[in-house]
Amino acid sequence: MSHTVLHIDASARQQDSVSRRLSADIVAKLSADKVIRRDLGEPLPFLDEGWVTSTFIPPSDRTEAQAAVLGQSDVLVQELQEADTIVIGTPIYNFSGPAVLKAWVDQVARAGVTFRYTENGPEGLLADKKVIVAVASGGVQIGSPADFLTPHLKVFFGFLGLQDVTFVNAETVQELDLAA
Repeated sequence: MSHTVLHIDASARQQDSVSRRLSADIVAKLSADKVIRRDLGEPLPFLDEGWVTSTFIPPSDRTEAQAAVLGQSDVLVQELQEADTIVIGTPIYNFSGPAVLKAWVDQVARAGVTFRYTENGPEGLLADKKVIVAVASGGVQIGSPADFLTPHLKVFFGFLGLQDVTFVNAETVQELDLAA
């Protein structure tokens, strides 16, 4: 059975990035058959009115321009859907994640595609995927009152139906059991 990993890095630093090193170490330990690489150092567009409006139009009714506006989002969603494991390397900047990570979150949260609304509330449409987030911080401890990143990502992934979310840092990466 093949195993696909989506490897996302969000650090603005290309050289000497602790979160990039941690996420690469984790991906190497997973021994994936395929790795989809997404470097958010190549920034994603922020949502705008055209993007939001286009998501409310059924795909078959979208104009070429509306389909083009959602083109990058479609690629990002496909990467997420294809992956069995998602590994994200991210720093904590100013108590949360970098803006490029939030842009990725916004691009993949698609009503009717990665989640849907039901009479019982929202329901995630992704499941059976493991999420590992490698976090680097110069001062904010994971799980501390000043950590706004990890609670946000835990809720976000849960919203998409992904409940198996693990957060690691430099001190805990050696202890991570990736066989599960």
